[in-house]
Amino acid sequence: MTLLFSNAILMTQEPMQIDEICQLIRAGRYEVSLHAQQERLEDDLDISEIETAILTGEVIEDYPDDPRGPSCLVSGQAGNKPVHVVLGWAQTRGKEERRLRMITVYIPKAPKWSDPRTRGEKP
Repeated sequence: MTLLFSNAILMTQEPMQIDEICQLIRAGRYEVSLHAQQERLEDDLDISEIETAILTGEVIEDYPDDPRGPSCLVSGQAGNKPVHVVLGWAQTRGKEERRLRMITVYIPKAPKWSDPRTRGEKP
């Protein structure tokens, strides 16, 4: 959908959908940011565990107005490990097909998270 205000075109973004996210993960149409790479290594997560967490997960937070572009937080499981992955759309030049970008990945822990789906209390 495109909205026109005062001669400026604003694109409204639909929330990221887990079905499309899973389809892109299965097709290998994603990239991993340097930050996500560093974070996954710190939490001893391999790519297959992150893929599994996304494929078994759900979108628990949506960030449609992020200044860097729409993104979302997916919460899933890799074996007995809870995993959070922040995903956005990759910037692709001259390509029509969508690609995901893993922005960050981590194992949710207290005090920031009281459980994998619930943010902890703010101090």
